[in-house]
Amino acid sequence: MCTLAVFARVLPGLPLVVAANRDEFYARPAEGPTLLAAEPLVVGGRDVVAGGSWLATSEHGVIVGILNRRTAEPPDPTRASRGALCVALARAGSVAAAVEILGAVPSAEHNPFNVLVADRARAVVAQNRTDGMALHELPPGTHLLTNLDLNDATCQRISRSAQRFQQLAESYADTRDRSGLVAGLHTVLGDHLTALDDRAPTDQLCIHTELFGTRSSSLLLADDAGRFDFLHAPGAPCRAVYRRVPLPWQ
Repeated sequence: MCTLAVFARVLPGLPLVVAANRDEFYARPAEGPTLLAAEPLVVGGRDVVAGGSWLATSEHGVIVGILNRRTAEPPDPTRASRGALCVALARAGSVAAAVEILGAVPSAEHNPFNVLVADRARAVVAQNRTDGMALHELPPGTHLLTNLDLNDATCQRISRSAQRFQQLAESYADTRDRSGLVAGLHTVLGDHLTALDDRAPTDQLCIHTELFGTRSSSLLLADDAGRFDFLHAPGAPCRAVYRRVPLPWQ
């Protein structure tokens, strides 16, 4: 996954919204949201190569999204799967339990990553960097995460979309129009924000290159009663349609 937007405790009736695009090589096989674990129940996309996930949610209301972190060094193929860690964190019974797991993970065990762990009451981003693990509590608000730092304005994807995501939050606060929020997120995630200038294709939210691009898109919306809507588009959101993913605990 390469772009993740988090609306944490700022939308009336929706204390948590996570919107994510997954960017990956086309040749790497993957499955759409499916049952990843039975105890507790966890649903998310499955990476067929390593068996893990990039975005998952559990019957306990925990959402986990993991992103490869950009570094100057190529990834070490001998290190543990970051996708497997995503599933392990989703199986934790709470954000606090997931944070404990992260705190015990040696930084050298995995290649660098950024990970969101969130529920309706709390959201945390952990950054596994070459100099160690850094944890960030997310205050109420709209936050953006890519393969750089949290809310990093030097990232073209963040700088060119932050205002649009914030406008969606403000519009929802005024109208309480849930379908309008979903449609707006679909538009932003599927927009080729750099089409009018000479920036690289990978600087936009919806990516299309010969070998690499946006493979899927997902929206997770949690209401005040603890119910989740998991919407998934099995392709680039500029042309794919979101469909509701059945969650076995609802």
